[in-house]
Amino acid sequence: MRARAAKTGESYTSALRHFLPTPSGDLMSEARNPMSVRIAVAQTPVREDPRDVEALRESGREVRALMREARAQGARIVHFPEGAICFPSKFVMSVDGPDAAGPADWDRCQWPVLRSELAAIAELARELRLWTVIASVHRLTGPNRPHNSLYVISDRGAVVTRYDERLLSKTKVSYMYSPGVSPVTFEVDGVRFGCLLGMEIHYPELFAEYEKLDVDCVLFSTSGTPGNTAAQAQGHAAVNSYWVSLSGPAQHSATAPSGIVAPNGHWLARCSTDDSPSVAVVNLDDSSEAAADAVTYGRPWRREARSGIYTDHQVIDPRSEDRTAAF
Repeated sequence: MRARAAKTGESYTSALRHFLPTPSGDLMSEARNPMSVRIAVAQTPVREDPRDVEALRESGREVRALMREARAQGARIVHFPEGAICFPSKFVMSVDGPDAAGPADWDRCQWPVLRSELAAIAELARELRLWTVIASVHRLTGPNRPHNSLYVISDRGAVVTRYDERLLSKTKVSYMYSPGVSPVTFEVDGVRFGCLLGMEIHYPELFAEYEKLDVDCVLFSTSGTPGNTAAQAQGHAAVNSYWVSLSGPAQHSATAPSGIVAPNGHWLARCSTDDSPSVAVVNLDDSSEAAADAVTYGRPWRREARSGIYTDHQVIDPRSEDRTAAF
């Protein structure tokens, strides 16, 4: 690998990718030369009533304002939280509400307004040439419940893929949503992204799955979930040696502002902590100090360690087999 890098002039990490197996996944190219990409992570107020037309409009305006701010800071991609337009309350939607959760009545949602706000966001993505990852409810054919989703909108204003939350909370799966079935990856300027949503930060196997799919960064959107989400984001980034973008609601920013974690587990940037809508913008660069060791050495070694290299070094020895052998 080092000989190839010396011969071609590419980085060690780029050369290494030619020797690693290329996993399959959505929208993955056959050959990759990862590049630095500038990303913005956003936090917005999360509103819970999809019947409220003006609230939906205000959420759309806030999202578009942050898109403009992100682009002004040079971002190529911006990542928004779960519920960026609306996170429908289980009580607002419940046919047994407003004091008890029950089956959701999705006819209460102002679908035309929601669609128009998402269309305006897609059009602005095209105008700004800004990839935009935005959460929303994705309507299915009745009587099926909708998905809780992340739309990936390209810099041409087209939805190129969509991630549907797979591991739902008890309330979501019992009363509100249809679960998704697969991981989703996509690429921007040679950098590969994976998507997670809702409470999926609590499932390390999903983050490990994206490591196997060779992503460079996982985009995790939440409206808030129990537990220390920020610490978990750092842990997932460190053990998988990739970036994690954590996007959450502005209401939680005093204790859990949105931000981006480097492959070494350290925060690169975080949004404001004053409950206001904001963005934090950084470069994802695998040659940076925050990433180089983890990406170049840590991640390849863990892959090699899992490949069965220890078998030839295992021994047959009575002192090894006897678990009670003293000192």
